[in-house]
Amino acid sequence: VQLQASGGGLVQPGGSLRLTCAISGTVTSFMAWYRQAPGKQRELIALINSGGSANYADSVKGRFTISRDNAKNTVYLHMNSLKPEDTAVYYCYARRGLTEAFWGQGTLVTVSR
Repeated sequence: VQLQASGGGLVQPGGSLRLTCAISGTVTSFMAWYRQAPGKQRELIALINSGGSANYADSVKGRFTISRDNAKNTVYLHMNSLKPEDTAVYYCYARRGLTEAFWGQGTLVTVSR
């Protein structure tokens, strides 16, 4: 399984971005987005299971939406009302079964004027 993340960039506070994670291979469990801000640990921000149920970190709840298109083998992260503190490298993550885990390469999101 390989994951290819894209869609990052520079956006002003209050703006929106959509991140895309294209997956090659079969993912049978959940998928997620993590982020890592400078000087901070990587944190889980959104997760979606194979049935489409999603969970979010409190810091992004109500502003970010994770979705998946199983036909296209793609997961998205729709980010609205972006704040400077959302600046980070965003990583997609996939789990197959109980033990197999895969990471994308990361895409940088910068929220600044």
